[in-house]
Amino acid sequence: MAHQFSRLVFTEAVRRLQERSGSLRQYARKAESGPNQDALGPDEVQFIEQRDSFYIASEGENGWPYVQHRGGPKGFLKVLDAKTLVFGDFSGNRQYITAGNVSHNDRVTLFLMDYPHQIRLKILGHASIAEDPIDSGLARAVLVDYSAKVERVFKIHVVAFDWNCQQHITPRYTAQEMLEHISASGPVSP
Repeated sequence: MAHQFSRLVFTEAVRRLQERSGSLRQYARKAESGPNQDALGPDEVQFIEQRDSFYIASEGENGWPYVQHRGGPKGFLKVLDAKTLVFGDFSGNRQYITAGNVSHNDRVTLFLMDYPHQIRLKILGHASIAEDPIDSGLARAVLVDYSAKVERVFKIHVVAFDWNCQQHITPRYTAQEMLEHISASGPVSP
């Protein structure tokens, strides 16, 4: 079975560059015989549920790509099933770029990072937006302990995903992660 993510992102132009650099054979094997990776498994679900932020890319009507950061408490990006993600779009700067882009072209890419462990997960999908979480039946799915108001709900139908290597990911830690590490290490001697 073909590796769905590779099939979608390794276009002719990409394969020409891979051929020039000598990596085409390696990636061609993965594209032809790697796991399909179009349905999230237990590892992906656990990883997603631990994220407190991610990046979402969309494309505007003029063809320009746009990447936006989304953040909230851990678990605000929820897995409904092996092919469906959902998150509450919290009130923010009121630019509505991603929401507007999705109304034109529903294709999105999610980029989820675990900086301390140098791991990233990329997800390709089709997004839809429910302007009223209660009417959409998704209100319970997006409830989180967070002070920001949910303006709309994004639902992502997963088409493919891929894990990246850790090369060039600089470890970064949240204040909470630093406090946990310090308290686990015990008292510091002068």
